[in-house]
Amino acid sequence: MDAQLAVIGLGSIGSMALWQASRLTDSVVGFEAATPAHGRSAVGGDTRLFRMIYFGKPDYYPIIERSRGLWVELETETGQDILTTTGGLSIGTANGSFINSLLETTRINGAEHCVLSREELAERYPQHNLRPDDCAIYDPRAGVLRTDRAVSAAISAAQANGATVLQNTPVHSITETDHGVVVTSGDRTWTFEKVIVASGGWSRRLMPDHLKAVTETHRIVLTWFIAEDGTQFSPENFPVFSRLYGDRSLYGAPAVDGVTVKASVDGPLDGRGRETPDPDSVPRELTREEIEKVTEIVTDFFPGLIPTIARSDAFPDLFTEDRHPLLGWLDENSRVYCATGFSGKGFKMATGYGHIAAHEALGKQPVEGLDFVRPDRFKTR
Repeated sequence: MDAQLAVIGLGSIGSMALWQASRLTDSVVGFEAATPAHGRSAVGGDTRLFRMIYFGKPDYYPIIERSRGLWVELETETGQDILTTTGGLSIGTANGSFINSLLETTRINGAEHCVLSREELAERYPQHNLRPDDCAIYDPRAGVLRTDRAVSAAISAAQANGATVLQNTPVHSITETDHGVVVTSGDRTWTFEKVIVASGGWSRRLMPDHLKAVTETHRIVLTWFIAEDGTQFSPENFPVFSRLYGDRSLYGAPAVDGVTVKASVDGPLDGRGRETPDPDSVPRELTREEIEKVTEIVTDFFPGLIPTIARSDAFPDLFTEDRHPLLGWLDENSRVYCATGFSGKGFKMATGYGHIAAHEALGKQPVEGLDFVRPDRFKTR
């Protein structure tokens, strides 16, 4: 054996799995096809939203809770500022399906929140151009994560704990044997007791056919706009936000650089509904339709932003058929553990997912209540 555990892919989730595994053993190797936090992976785009109030299954809440504590631990361990608490707004029609669904989720999981009327929202956050029937749910524990800083910090912490990192080492195949897993890169091979696959949009190349059939690499588009008054959109004054009105959906983050505000369309026109078969060839330029759509929405929602895109980019991520991740063993006898397929929603919970993956892959206590993310849910299809 070359080591007890290998982590393939050191991006959003893999870097955190490596860090967590390094706390449990010094016999862990991380494989990165390029360099850590490189700009073409799903880590790209500077920031991601962290929210405790989550649109979707309440079952994610324990992972979100664990993740928030682990972000603080990573900051403490590395001295890096990674998570900035700004608060968070979910804005939608009062008594509409979006707001009601969020309120139902918070009722089940008990997430701290308060409801802001249109008048309260307008007084506290005048940056938003509101409609008469708007209201918001305020999340006091939400904030913004610095993605490249987070990944670099996790990898540095893992190396300080004794982990080995192999950069510019793309993995071409993994083969399970009776005694371990053989990892191949070019003409080199290594053997490990267990392997975690966390390669994001590149994971399909290492998957069995039944998982390839239910996953696709999609293109995620991000856009930024310049604020006329940067102080209005600073992290101190402008919470992260998600807003839905009719067929218009937008999310974003404050101007962490003091100038540019992230404001990106969230829906079919942001590219998430568009398959990109080759993650190495994701179209980075926006289409005319994408430019017109996001500009129109931002112009309507934010009169304080200059209505032209200052910056844009696109990144690959792996999406599953049901939009829930693949987190667990390929099957009960496998030595290969999946930590991929996060469908554009993984970074906020990356530390929590990494914690689960590392502990389960190294034979520690398995986590209960995660049937909805286990890969074997697709095996009989």
